[in-house]
Amino acid sequence: MRKQHSVEQRNLVIGFALVLLGALGFSAKAILVKLAYAANPEVDAIFLMALRMLFALPFFLLVAVWHNKKTQALPLDKKQWAVVIVLGLMGYYLASYLDFIGLQYISAGLERVIIFLYPTFVVLFSALFYRRKITARVGIALGLSYIGTLLVFIEHLSVASSGLLLGSGFVLGSAVIFAWFVMGSGVMTLRIGSARFTAYTMTVASVATLVHFAVQHGDNFSRLLSLPYSEWQRVYYLALLMAIFSTVLPAFFMNAGIRRIGAGSAAIISTTGPIVTLVLAYLLLDEAITSLQLMGTLFVLAGVYVVGRVKL
Repeated sequence: MRKQHSVEQRNLVIGFALVLLGALGFSAKAILVKLAYAANPEVDAIFLMALRMLFALPFFLLVAVWHNKKTQALPLDKKQWAVVIVLGLMGYYLASYLDFIGLQYISAGLERVIIFLYPTFVVLFSALFYRRKITARVGIALGLSYIGTLLVFIEHLSVASSGLLLGSGFVLGSAVIFAWFVMGSGVMTLRIGSARFTAYTMTVASVATLVHFAVQHGDNFSRLLSLPYSEWQRVYYLALLMAIFSTVLPAFFMNAGIRRIGAGSAAIISTTGPIVTLVLAYLLLDEAITSLQLMGTLFVLAGVYVVGRVKL
């Protein structure tokens, strides 16, 4: 009995650590994107995304092959492949692309607050399309989240560039699309396994991103791997960090952590993300942390915390 309790406690600690590491990795992505943009003004969203996916793709392919050999999993049928492709394009290609574009215009702190609204959109869409009732408690939480986002947005109006509305719109679109991805991914994760689902959807997104880059930059595809050494040292290094520590590892850390402690506890731990982004943005990007911005962020976190505990 004592041994079983010890094993359960160890699993909880490991799960907590994995989810926390995953949340920290995802939170650092916006910082790395902003640093890469600052390192070379010629780097655009699709260039940086293509570098990120180019570095991350081998890891996901290896995981897919390893998982299939280890588990001897049955191959996906045509319908399952269609769902995986659509979800991969939505969640890890289109949503990421809109997010990367938005970060060209707005601060990392504002981006993280807007992105973190996606659980509230999941609740709203579930209520709209599946006719699931929104309780008074959840309604207050939703209102608190949106008021908090508005406060952070108002704070940025005083110092913002002309691209504030445009950038915020792109990031908001990213959050909405990612909410749809989350709604569709639950069933597929149960059917084919979280590791295989992540590897497959990320592979789909990687291929789509590289095709997008090839189409947009035409014959200049070789530019992706032919920057001068000084630029490689800055942009490539940041893209490599983004691929490993803000893409590959967080995705699998989060899945492994959720299996140990559950989605509800994972959602609570993930609320550390926007705070971490604010701190890193202050330390590495010289973004100011004001009382209004901090209050708005706390409002969003409180609202998302309540919404995250709703069983959909």
